[in-house]
Amino acid sequence: MSLRVGVPTEIKPMEGRVGLTPDAVAELIAVGAQVGIQRGAGVASGYADDDYAGLGAELLDGADALYDWAQLVVKVKEPVGEEINRLRADHLLFCYLHLAANPELTRRLCEIGLTAVAFETVADHGRLPILVPMSEIAGRIAVQVGAHLLHTTQGGRGILLGGLPSVERGHVVVLGAGHAGGASARAAAALGANVTVFDKNPLQLERMFDLGPNVSALMPTVSSVADAVADADLLIGAVLLPGAATPRLVSRAQVARMRPGSVISDIAVDQGGCIETTRPTTYDDPTYVDEGVVHFCVTNMPGAVPRSATQALTSAMLPYLHGLLDPGWREDSRLRGAINVDRGRIVHPALQN
Repeated sequence: MSLRVGVPTEIKPMEGRVGLTPDAVAELIAVGAQVGIQRGAGVASGYADDDYAGLGAELLDGADALYDWAQLVVKVKEPVGEEINRLRADHLLFCYLHLAANPELTRRLCEIGLTAVAFETVADHGRLPILVPMSEIAGRIAVQVGAHLLHTTQGGRGILLGGLPSVERGHVVVLGAGHAGGASARAAAALGANVTVFDKNPLQLERMFDLGPNVSALMPTVSSVADAVADADLLIGAVLLPGAATPRLVSRAQVARMRPGSVISDIAVDQGGCIETTRPTTYDDPTYVDEGVVHFCVTNMPGAVPRSATQALTSAMLPYLHGLLDPGWREDSRLRGAINVDRGRIVHPALQN
């Protein structure tokens, strides 16, 4: 019997992404899978129900019907609310999970007894291929939104990041030069801001240094980070330890030294955040002020550009989803290493520690 792959509608606030594009559905059906789509799941990404049905997908009315029908649940963000109650022990769940920052969800998944494979822990030759495209998008959004929040109409300092002739450029500080931090640095540099990037990896710093004369790429020290944070108009947190909680690199006292109306955008918030004043927000209520600094810490930043994000996510994820269709998928080290919960047991080392 072919595996039933179910794609539900995302219910996280302002989450417009969908687990599969119609083209991806067609690919799965071509290799023998059955694919079910919850009615309306793709609408926010620009995909009508007929786009899926016309390629052979089964349309299911409502979330209950979708979860009852599915064996392999493919979604974007971690299950929340009633989604958790719909999961069963025989489900295989494939999505972004970020369990290190969510012990309650981890406990519930273990109680249910299912197997959960996390997008963000799929590793292939040292890369995190399913995490990369969303990190790139989040990095750009952090700068775009941060620049907007610096407007006085949004509670900001009234700074134009790129400056003008006779006007000083704004200062953007980026913690981490991986895919998210690198995307932020490139976006900020392109706007004309003065950019300071911190990372412990010399190769990453070399790439950042090559962005241009307005970019400083530095090894982090306690004093250099503290001084840069105090001078930042926009501080972006982009530190990643795959599958593990993010270390706190900036203290509340350091945030308090920032100028009132400065902005913090912590991309690492879904793994706990790397700034002490960080707490998760949603697009329903995306910002808050703490220590006089405007914070933007939405856990699903790419959800605001669902068409682009869905296409990028599906392209990156589809080869590994094909792997999960194989009854022997656990023999694939890339997928085996991405199992976070296996039949109700925590198995990923970053979570066990």
